[in-house]
Amino acid sequence: MKIIELCAIDQTMKIFLMPLCKCLIGQGFELTCVCSEGPYTEELKGEGLNIVNVPIERKIKPVSNIKSIYKLYKLFRSIGPDVLHVHSPVAAVLGRLAAKLAKVPIVIYTAHGFYFHDNMSPLKYKLLLNIEKHMARYFTDLIFTQSEEDRHTAIRNGFIGESRIVCIGNGVDVYGRFSPQNIEPAEIGKLKDEFKLADSDIIITFIGRLVSEKGIVELLDAFECIGISHIKLLVVGDVDQGCRDHNTKNLVFNKYKGNENIIFTGFRRDINNVLYITDIFCLPSYREGMPRTIIEAMAMECAVLATDIRGCREEVIEGKTGFLVKPQSPQDIRKKLEILIADEKLLKNMKVEGRKRAENYFDEYKIISKQIDAINALYEKYRCRSEADNETEGR
Repeated sequence: MKIIELCAIDQTMKIFLMPLCKCLIGQGFELTCVCSEGPYTEELKGEGLNIVNVPIERKIKPVSNIKSIYKLYKLFRSIGPDVLHVHSPVAAVLGRLAAKLAKVPIVIYTAHGFYFHDNMSPLKYKLLLNIEKHMARYFTDLIFTQSEEDRHTAIRNGFIGESRIVCIGNGVDVYGRFSPQNIEPAEIGKLKDEFKLADSDIIITFIGRLVSEKGIVELLDAFECIGISHIKLLVVGDVDQGCRDHNTKNLVFNKYKGNENIIFTGFRRDINNVLYITDIFCLPSYREGMPRTIIEAMAMECAVLATDIRGCREEVIEGKTGFLVKPQSPQDIRKKLEILIADEKLLKNMKVEGRKRAENYFDEYKIISKQIDAINALYEKYRCRSEADNETEGR
C-alpha cells in the first residue's frame, strides 16, 4: 500500500509524526512524507524517511495556496498513492483539494484540534466550522480526532457519518523516552548546572511556541506575582516556521528577560530531561487539540496546570493529576500555583497519579496501532469494492 503523510512544516513531521511514520515503514507501507523544507529535513532523511518538500503556507495566501495545490496534484499523480493522510489545518485543506483533483482513492484527515474553539467570536467560529464541515463531507473518507470532544463536535454537526469519525487519542513513548526510570543522572546534573538550578528549587516549566494563544503572557504575569527566590520558571520554546505572531516573543523577552527566576531556554531536544527536573508543568493555552506536552509531563511525573479547554480537560483530572484554570486568567494561574507550591504532599500525589494516568491511557504505540488498523480496514473495503466493480465491468 502506498501512503502519503502530509503536513505543513518538517518540525511537525519530526516532533509529532515520526513514530507513526516509522511504524508504517516497519509494517511494509510504501511511505512518502510531504512537507515544507526546513531545519529538520535532512535529519528526517537521515532517519530513513522519504521526504518530498513542497512549499506549504500555514495561513491563507491565495496565490501561494493555489501553487501548493498544483504542486501537490502533480506529486500525487506521479506517486499514485492509495492513501493520503493529512495533518495541520491549512495543509489539510490544500492536500485534500489536490487529492480530489488527482483522484486519490482514500483521504484521511487527523484533526489535531479543530481550529475553531469556544474562545473565538461566534462569526469566526461558524465560518471555520463550516469550512471543516465542507472539507469533511466532500473531500474526506475518514476523520481521526485526538479528543472525544472534537469527535462529538464533528458528529453533532454532521461532518460525515459517525462510523467514519474515530477518536484515536494522543500518546507518547511512556515506557521509553518518557519514562523517569530511563533518565541518565549525569545528564540531569549537566542540565541543572546549565540552568544554575539548586536541588531545593521548585521548578515550573512551560513548553510551547512563544505566541499569545499559548497563554505565555498570562503565565509570566502570574509567576512574577509569586516572587519567591527558590521558585524557578523554565520557558522552553520559541517561534517556529511560518509563525504569524512574533510580537509576543518580543514582548515577553523585553519585559521578563531580566528576571533571574525566569529562564528562557529556546527550543530543546532534551524535553524528557527538562520534564524530569520539573515539579509543575503549565500550559495555559487559549485552544488545544489533545496536547502532547501534558502527556509528556504526566509521564515524567509532573503535576499539571492547564486551562479548562478542549483536550486539556480530557487529560488532566482536576485535583488528582493537576488543576484546570480559566483561560486568560493570571489570577487563577497564580492561585493554583501557590496551592501546589505550599502543599508538598498534594504536589507529590499529583506527580504519582499523573504517571499512572499516562501509562493507562496515553501509550503512543496503542494510538499508532489504532490508526494503522483503521487505515488497513478502510483500504480493504476500497480494494473489495474495486474488485467487485471490475468484475461487474467484465460481465
